[in-house]
Amino acid sequence: MSKNNQISLNRFVYQLPSIAKKLPKMLQGLIITQNSNAKSETGLGWAVEKAAKHNPNGMAVLYQDCRISYQEFNRWANQLANYFLSLGFQKGDVVALLMENRPELLVVVAGLAKIGVVSALINTSQSGRVLEHSINLVKPKAAIVGQEMYDVFVESQQSLELAGNAIYWVADVDTRSDTGCEPQNTQNLMNIIKNAAQYNPVTTNTICGHDGLFFIYTSGTTGLPKAAIFNHARFMKAYGGFGYTLQLDKNDIIYVTLPLYHATGMVVCWGSALAGYSGIALRRKFSASAFWKDVTEFQATAFGYVGELCRYLLDTPPSSYDRNHQLTKMIGNGLRPNIWMEFKQRFGVKQVMEFYASSEGNIGFSNVFNFDNTMGFSPMPYAVVKYDEVAGEPIRNKQGYMIPVKRNEVGLLIGKITKRTPFDGYTDASKSQSSILNDVFKKGDRYFNTGDLVKNIGFRHTQFVDRTGDTFRWKGENVSTTEVENIISSLPFVQDAVVYGVEIPGTNGRAGMVAITPTIGEVVDSMRLSVLLNHLKSNLPRYAIPIFVRIRQNTETTATFKYQKHNLKQEAFNPTKVDSDQLFALLPKATQYCHISIETYDAIYHGRYRF
Repeated sequence: MSKNNQISLNRFVYQLPSIAKKLPKMLQGLIITQNSNAKSETGLGWAVEKAAKHNPNGMAVLYQDCRISYQEFNRWANQLANYFLSLGFQKGDVVALLMENRPELLVVVAGLAKIGVVSALINTSQSGRVLEHSINLVKPKAAIVGQEMYDVFVESQQSLELAGNAIYWVADVDTRSDTGCEPQNTQNLMNIIKNAAQYNPVTTNTICGHDGLFFIYTSGTTGLPKAAIFNHARFMKAYGGFGYTLQLDKNDIIYVTLPLYHATGMVVCWGSALAGYSGIALRRKFSASAFWKDVTEFQATAFGYVGELCRYLLDTPPSSYDRNHQLTKMIGNGLRPNIWMEFKQRFGVKQVMEFYASSEGNIGFSNVFNFDNTMGFSPMPYAVVKYDEVAGEPIRNKQGYMIPVKRNEVGLLIGKITKRTPFDGYTDASKSQSSILNDVFKKGDRYFNTGDLVKNIGFRHTQFVDRTGDTFRWKGENVSTTEVENIISSLPFVQDAVVYGVEIPGTNGRAGMVAITPTIGEVVDSMRLSVLLNHLKSNLPRYAIPIFVRIRQNTETTATFKYQKHNLKQEAFNPTKVDSDQLFALLPKATQYCHISIETYDAIYHGRYRF
């Protein structure tokens, strides 16, 4: 990073006049984020009702040809809330949601939020054992499944701890006019609620900040997905912090192609829209070729992003849509410094609201001052400490305390656990404890380990560098190496599987790579690689399937039997560094792994393949 990206006091003060007009509303937002009054009106349901009151005829949700006003949306959510209230659902109950981006998903979430029911936002890339684990983990009272996900759900249904009459089905059409014909042994939710009361339920005003709102799933650092608890207070932090800084208004539309089972789409983007009584325009899944056309047709003025999405847009051929739009703002995370300015200049973006947060974490950063190449500023108590990547742990001094990094140095980001920045944790208490660092700078202090390496660029600003340990990020998703290792190791010809992330020049994040040690007497040939790939496709989402495979004779471990990943990451998929080990790659659009020759490596390294 250039020293020009460092934030000094002079640069900070120089930037203040450009945001002077925004400061009053930003301060209002700050008050909302700091509200700890348990009796005050709060939460997602309250935010929906407030927007419906102040902008009843304004657009709340846009999707394909659907245009739904705030008044219509609120009444629809009320029907769902009042129906589930009539069944006896109450605060703290959990409902599993398995549905792709569309208005019905937001209606269900809003309706359940009004009565204090927690929505478990299931990742729609999941299937099989992972899906079963994610649903059973939160012990739902019911499941609501979109038609588009029903076949995947049925394959796992016998392993789910759900009553047969607790499965609700939602047709994959505009269900305001056509509720569809449900499969046997399911209930047609949108048909059932048609005659339910449309008034605001009294329960909305009983929601407190500490009440649960979502379970959002995170790979964390080990094993199967963990369900991170996300309460209404955290939603209001995003509502006030991001919404009152991005400052959308009644005339604005934010375009969202990010999956709504992730906090960036569901909390940051939707929260920002609700804060401005603005509309949210949805697309089922991201399409680079259709992106700017959609932006133009929806008349969107902002969009939500992750870094990989931005790179895909830059890879598209120039077109008349690049600047023929009203969009000037973007909010998200992972926009890399090497494409930051190019993206802004090509597409005419004036404000990049880069932020940093995690579903389970207790601190956040946001680019409130609109600097370039930073994940932003944080007023919360945090530290960046020296980290030993080989040992996989923070470095401590002779007194046993951690060591803060200096300006322009990289270290581990940790967030201090206080009353105002609590760590809500996971459903599994033991996993929560493993994320806490004790006696960091003095006896008795406690910090949350984010697992992220960042660069300290000064004046409480940081720049994201990488993930640590046993999780890496690819295609905007966290990949748990332990989960992938367990699935590969279940094959009879695999003795050991070590999974890690490696860099591919010109891409964001880390691509998956696995070093396989075959069972004694076995040879991993093309037939075995074909079996491996089919096994991976059946058990993992596409983003978690390793791009590279390394076949080796022995597995190196530490004295405590942890895999030695440091050297593997350094050697990556370079055939000149792996001695006699064989290397294979799953090239774009390929249906099988192919051998990596020097020529293949060269082509990958110089960007002739687009991963």
